[in-house]
Amino acid sequence: MTRIPNPRPKNLGEVEQAVLEHVWSHGPCTAEACREALADTRPMKESTVRTVLRRLEEKGYVSHTTEGRTFIFRASQDRQNVAVRAVRSIIDRFCGGSAEELLIGMVDHEVLDRKQLERLTRRISEQKKSDKTIRRKSNEAGKSKGGGQ
Repeated sequence: MTRIPNPRPKNLGEVEQAVLEHVWSHGPCTAEACREALADTRPMKESTVRTVLRRLEEKGYVSHTTEGRTFIFRASQDRQNVAVRAVRSIIDRFCGGSAEELLIGMVDHEVLDRKQLERLTRRISEQKKSDKTIRRKSNEAGKSKGGGQ
């Protein structure tokens, strides 16, 4: 499997994370709608929310379209992609690039429970089967074109 390098993710502050979580959970929204939704847990002025959204846009996490004079913000990347990039950054910075070292540390420190380990084991097994099927089909296609003689 070829790993496509992603640019190192820009760190998210707490307020940026809260705003991005709202955009992920509720879809496209205005700064005012975001401010209203976060008012109970994180009261902010609309101008503050606009600044945070603008920073998120500069970092590549959200984009906007314009309806009249109103900016409508939407996530540019899904939650899982951002999480994978963040974990990749941790692996590179603290584990010498070894995902195995990270997972062993998580097992040793009981971050993963037995059920999570079993699901991970099944997922790895399924991926291996899928990879074998793809390679087999690729080899068969090569042979049918005369490449296997």
